[in-house]
Amino acid sequence: MTRIELQATIREKSGKGTSRRLRANAQIPAVLYGRHLGKPINLAVDPKALREAMATPKRLNTILTLKLDNGEERTVLLKDYQTASVKRALLHADFIDVRMDDVVTVNVPLSFDGLPAGVKEGGILQVLRRDLEVKALPAEIPDSIPVDVSEMKIGASLHLRDLPMPKGITPTALVNFTIVSVVAPEAEVAAPAATEAAAAVAGAPAAGATPAAAAPGAAAAPAAAATPAKK
Repeated sequence: MTRIELQATIREKSGKGTSRRLRANAQIPAVLYGRHLGKPINLAVDPKALREAMATPKRLNTILTLKLDNGEERTVLLKDYQTASVKRALLHADFIDVRMDDVVTVNVPLSFDGLPAGVKEGGILQVLRRDLEVKALPAEIPDSIPVDVSEMKIGASLHLRDLPMPKGITPTALVNFTIVSVVAPEAEVAAPAATEAAAAVAGAPAAGATPAAAAPGAAAAPAAAATPAKK
């Protein structure tokens, strides 16, 4: 298995001021965590080199060899990162130290393969989960988990337990949640013109009936006063 190398410098100082100075010099702050380490190690890395290192089919699950400036080498995974809200520039990275014989927990994307039979009939594919948290040895982390949706008809759903897992992969979830469904398209809303026409028909007089014509200029006669009962 090919390892991608990433250079990292150990930094003694931390804080906002240090982070600003690092970014001004085309570096970003990073931290290396791991139960095999005595304590977290503060680092500085090149954000451009980090982006290039993660440009593999595994993306965030790419196994890296972190080469420290003190001569040490660490096998790591990128655990988390922060980006600027507008320019999306990398601001910070967290790495986790791993052992190739230790199980790790990662999120693996789901790959939906095929055109559902229900979609061919006018249904809509509704994806509820796009990735899955799993446990695996680092070398057995797949690029993605395939989900065959080609046989799904309208009203059909696939749940977690319906998915064939790649070798060495164990989902962490205990709930058999829904992954994807094929749903019927929404009923069309009646056109306003059709609604108005129906109302007009409902209010029209019955066929053959001739409405009584009022005398021209005549007003409706007032109701006759009730005759009081004799005492």
